[in-house]
Amino acid sequence: MDMLKKDINEFLDVLGSSEPVPGGGGASALAGALAAALGLMVGSLTVGKKKYADVEDEIKSMMAEMTELKDNLAACINKDAEMFMPLAEAYRMPKDAPDRDEVMERCLADAAATPLEIMELSAKAIELLEGFAAKGSKLAVSDAATGAALAKGAMMGAAVNVRVNTRLMKDRARAVELDGRADALIADFAPRADEIFNNYYDK
Repeated sequence: MDMLKKDINEFLDVLGSSEPVPGGGGASALAGALAAALGLMVGSLTVGKKKYADVEDEIKSMMAEMTELKDNLAACINKDAEMFMPLAEAYRMPKDAPDRDEVMERCLADAAATPLEIMELSAKAIELLEGFAAKGSKLAVSDAATGAALAKGAMMGAAVNVRVNTRLMKDRARAVELDGRADALIADFAPRADEIFNNYYDK
């Protein structure tokens, strides 16, 4: 099922149904892609304006990076679903199946990997949104702030989906490592997203 081929109403209907995918991971990836697109909007409203001629090359470079992020985050909507389905199958394995623990461990690690990727991509989007907010068109500062709020939401939602898988892993060293990477991203980038938002909202 290619989620990217659904229109927005179809996607929302499936998301709100009892279907296993998309779920929180796919929704987080979509939020991150929306955040990246808002960054691109700021860039598009900046490039070509005489007032911002001195930062145009930098804005264009940031837009190229943000376009790649947007595409990668959108791709994570399907990737998250693809990683979850084997885990759903693993849960249905007989409890006494000799390879159940091995299969479960592999599927849990795979299911945690895509949300962690969503976190990393969303963190990079926040970093770029800092630049768009600081140097982009002042007419679009609210769009940068909205993007930051969405990117933080994407990161936090994806973090929950990392943790829901790692808490079931028997390899606790691997689980702690993945949790630590997620925690570090939140500690670093959530305050940066808040700052972008507050710089506009508090004025």
